Amino acid sequence: MAFKKYSSIFTPVDLEIIQNVFDQLCSERRLALKDREQREQLANEVIQAFENRISDEVALRRLFSKRRRAMAE
Repeated sequence: MAFKKYSSIFTPVDLEIIQNVFDQLCSERRLALKDREQREQLANEVIQAFENRISDEVALRRLFSKRRRAMAE
C-alpha cells in the first residue's frame, strides 16, 4: 500500500505531533517494522484525522486508542 498524496502542507510542529502519535500507537499495538502494511494504514489514518482538524496530540491518540478498544471487544 503506497501513501496517497495529501492536500495539506505540514509544519515541523505538525509533523512532530503526527510522528509522536504514530510512534505511541505503534508501540501500543505492538506493530514492528516488519508490519509494514499495518503501519502504513495507521499512518494514513492518523494523517487523515489530522487533516480533518484533529490536531491535538492527546485527542488524536485517544481517537485511535478508543477505536482499538472497540475493535477488540
